[in-house]
Amino acid sequence: MNNTILVTGGAGFIGANFVLDWLAQSDETVVNLDLLTYAGNRENLASLAGDKRHIFVQGNIGDSTLVDSLLVQHRPRAIINFAAESHVDRSIHAPEDFIQTNIVGTFRLLEASRLYWNGLSETDKAPFRFLHVSTDEVYGSLKKDDPAFRETNPYEPNSPYSASKAASDHLVRAYHHTYGLPVLTTNCSNNYGPYQFPEKLIPLIIANALAGKNLPVYGDGQQIRDWLYVTDHCLGIRRVLEAGRVGETYNIGGWNEMANLDIVHTLCDLLDEARPRTDGQSYREQITFVTDRPGHDRRYAIDAGKIERELGWKPAETFQTGIRKTIGWYLDNAQWVEHVQSGAYRDWVEKNYAGRGQ
Repeated sequence: MNNTILVTGGAGFIGANFVLDWLAQSDETVVNLDLLTYAGNRENLASLAGDKRHIFVQGNIGDSTLVDSLLVQHRPRAIINFAAESHVDRSIHAPEDFIQTNIVGTFRLLEASRLYWNGLSETDKAPFRFLHVSTDEVYGSLKKDDPAFRETNPYEPNSPYSASKAASDHLVRAYHHTYGLPVLTTNCSNNYGPYQFPEKLIPLIIANALAGKNLPVYGDGQQIRDWLYVTDHCLGIRRVLEAGRVGETYNIGGWNEMANLDIVHTLCDLLDEARPRTDGQSYREQITFVTDRPGHDRRYAIDAGKIERELGWKPAETFQTGIRKTIGWYLDNAQWVEHVQSGAYRDWVEKNYAGRGQ
């Protein structure tokens, strides 16, 4: 076994941030497997061009032959699985893609990992880990006064996306209990930060505001989410990989519950400071309420007490510090935003918001 990790989905938003942070802090080789669908972007990894520690492979986690060959060739000490379809609205329009990637793909990756792990020597078997990155959405929706999600909450997914992630979590658990595969699972809250694809709320609002477009807010905008700066999430994953108890689940959250409308107001106010409109009006003037999406969960909240107690991790960023860094990054990287807003992206926005009263 080598001083190498295999990261799947490492050209997407969270995966790319993880790879960049990992290589900024370690000389350990990263084999990065990503299919490069709409949300996977080689530009996210442009700073690693020519870096021999980063080996990029375009491919599907569901391609067992490819995954087998990568494991045999590179003999990683750990696999970190970020690869997933991850947007609720897309899952409503095209659920089969989520079933194929999140369930079938995870199954095939687990099978390949099990066979690889079984073939290791006893010395190499002991430190090996399979870390599966998941979401708080598997727990369903909370009422206003309900306690935050803990790792012991029952799974109650409400969208094709969250159902597919719940299924993948169950498969990971089963491979540990049935086959002994040394797994770890993390369930995170809503991430934000650099390189996030502008279908998600925060980058969408920033991009639309600067372009003079409407800022669409679903329903009454009072859906509550816990917000986690992506670098904090990456550090949490690193800590779980390093010291998490095999077979355990760790919730990673930002301790930042905020309503969507409050997020949009905050973004408008900060953009008013950083990049004022030429007419002197606030970006809040662009807010438009649109028809809510089907089955929209009302509230998510993460109790991240377990990872703090057991592993000493807690977020370094408050929402106020993280959101300022995020806005600064998007203002400084307008070309990246322009490149990802391709024709396919525009078609998607038109499809998703058509008929919602935008």
